[in-house]
Amino acid sequence: MPTGRFAPSTTGPAHPGTLLAALLAWLDARSRGDRIVLRLEDLDRERCRAEFATAMVADLAWLGLDWDVVETQSAHAARHEEALDRLQAVGALYPSPTSRADLQELGRRAPDGGWAYDNRDRDRRLPDGGWRACGDAIRCRLPDGRVEPRDEGGLDLAQDPTAAFGDPVVRRRDGAVAYHLAVVVDDAASGVDRVVRGRDIATSTATQVALQRLLGYREHVYRHHLLLLERRGRKLAKLHGSVGAPALRAGYAPAQLCGWLAACVGLLTAPTACLPRELLARFDWELVAVQDRLIGWTGQELRDLTRDEDGAPGT
Repeated sequence: MPTGRFAPSTTGPAHPGTLLAALLAWLDARSRGDRIVLRLEDLDRERCRAEFATAMVADLAWLGLDWDVVETQSAHAARHEEALDRLQAVGALYPSPTSRADLQELGRRAPDGGWAYDNRDRDRRLPDGGWRACGDAIRCRLPDGRVEPRDEGGLDLAQDPTAAFGDPVVRRRDGAVAYHLAVVVDDAASGVDRVVRGRDIATSTATQVALQRLLGYREHVYRHHLLLLERRGRKLAKLHGSVGAPALRAGYAPAQLCGWLAACVGLLTAPTACLPRELLARFDWELVAVQDRLIGWTGQELRDLTRDEDGAPGT
């Protein structure tokens, strides 16, 4: 059965951008009669916490979203390790002692604004014990050349990921499986074939498709949607101090917040209280705005939030 997913990281409370991404992924799947998986991505050992995962599930349910499957990424270590074994068997893995400081010194920006890697360690070999015996980060050598994923919204995802970013880390120095590999493996295991997500992640798509091909997985159809931006032009995120779900739940009813989010992206002409299921009959990607939306919803400004005459948070 066609399957979509929403895969938030559990590094802090949900914020307006999280809730919008969840709402759009849910509407896309439910309007099509597809399954949808909620996958809690919790592999970052330094930043992810169990209480954030529990709160994420509760906050999404509060908004009115339901899921066919709820899973925690850290529960799937065995399948992540099996994928590393498969990549090792085809000679695609190598140790990489190159640090972030080294990449910063190299000074070449990647498409996502981070530092690109120049594939300098490709000739290194894994130790006799393979990837399990390696103390360095481990990268996966991707085939050189252009990858052209499909985006339904017309976003150009074409890229040579080995040139744009360099070979990806697939197991971090601390032993954690890295994002690119985990997301590809977990999507395949869950039967995901359609991914709706914010366009801040769009530049990672070619790398993930290259990994899908190496592992023999089915490729997805993608749709990348607009972002909610704070007043300095950066996406609303936990890192930037965006208002968290506890504050939102204290100030707004679920239907009120859902209606504001729907109006913010064009699904409603004005903020009108409604729950997600009430948007299904009218949901159409043609109605969803393409341009990012600038709003003034940050933690520092919480005390100044006002409501307009429709009861929506001030923008």
